[in-house]
Amino acid sequence: MATHKFIPIHPAEPAPDEIDACAGAEPYALMVLGDAMLPEFEDGDIIVVEPEGLTRDGSFVVAFHNNEYTFRQLRIIDGKHYLAALNDLYPSEEIPGLEVIKGVVIQKKKPGKRKSFKSYV
Repeated sequence: MATHKFIPIHPAEPAPDEIDACAGAEPYALMVLGDAMLPEFEDGDIIVVEPEGLTRDGSFVVAFHNNEYTFRQLRIIDGKHYLAALNDLYPSEEIPGLEVIKGVVIQKKKPGKRKSFKSYV
């Protein structure tokens, strides 16, 4: 009678500092969830993020703020930095500086539509 060895599989949940270690990596894609970035970005849109992209006032960014990743527009007003939703139902949040920015959105695409994309660089 053969014996089988079972290897338990546990989902990997990297700590934020482990994720940051990949900051110099290649661009990556994320799916937009929710309505905070309407009307420019709809729920289900695919965004391409450049981890080492240049930020400026008005850039769409992925940031690590309040112990979570968020997708917002960077606003710089009177020397202060904010993460702003495009949808007025969501408040802007002041951030300590650009160190919370983990990438800049360089492109968006509608899933399943090859010719439907927009570039932000």
